[in-house]
Amino acid sequence: MKYLVTLIIITSLIVSCEKPQDPFAVQKQNIGLLTDSTQVRDLEAIYSSDSIVKFIGGDEFTGNINTIDIYEKGGVKLLELTPSQALDSTAIIENVRIMDSRFKTEKNISLLSTFKNLKDNYTISRIDNLINSIVVSVNEINSSFTIDKNELPANARFDMNLSIEETQIPDGAKIKYFMINWQ
Repeated sequence: MKYLVTLIIITSLIVSCEKPQDPFAVQKQNIGLLTDSTQVRDLEAIYSSDSIVKFIGGDEFTGNINTIDIYEKGGVKLLELTPSQALDSTAIIENVRIMDSRFKTEKNISLLSTFKNLKDNYTISRIDNLINSIVVSVNEINSSFTIDKNELPANARFDMNLSIEETQIPDGAKIKYFMINWQ
């Protein structure tokens, strides 16, 4: 009987010491309570105190994209979610665009970070050169960070065939978009 009481007390202490999930923590497989296996139908429970806006458009204009925006009750846009299938409540969330600077990785990277913060804390997996921006991928956390080409030196802004290297990106270059990719 003593052992049972002791076991119950120890179990209670362990359970009571667990920290609640930080709703702004960004990790490889989750953002707050949102995980890489969250289905569209689960969003109402996860964001019960927030507002969920589902954009449903016709195929002729949207190419079957069905984005879901998450807003705080005060109107601040938190996240932009893209499910794997449009109009399917069992579809999982594939991509998350972080819209609020309170979302941070374990190494404190957020929308307020610079390229120097990013490269000092993570290994850059790839840099893609697009028309108006570059996309810096970090496989370690399933993330991509967009930096506007206006942040780059003039000789790296206009040639889309140029292979952009880390050394060509100024340390102070600001992150424009922060995305998590779970596909």
